[in-house]
Amino acid sequence: MKAKIYITLKAGVLDPQGKAVEHSLHNLGFEGVTGVRQGKYMEIELATEDKTKAEADLDEMCKKLLANIVIENYRIELE
Repeated sequence: MKAKIYITLKAGVLDPQGKAVEHSLHNLGFEGVTGVRQGKYMEIELATEDKTKAEADLDEMCKKLLANIVIENYRIELE
């Protein structure tokens, strides 16, 4: 089973990397860009077909290692 994990900064958390990308896009002539937020994307292969167990394991992985839950949100998709 494959899992896709999307990790993004919570609203209100400063995003200097996103601001740098926004500034660079403006310098390249993309004046219509009004905001950029950066994040992380991960794909994880799991050796299980039990969707409930997979979701529970992935949730624990995010809480313990993959995401900083103080400043980041995460979303899990299973295929």
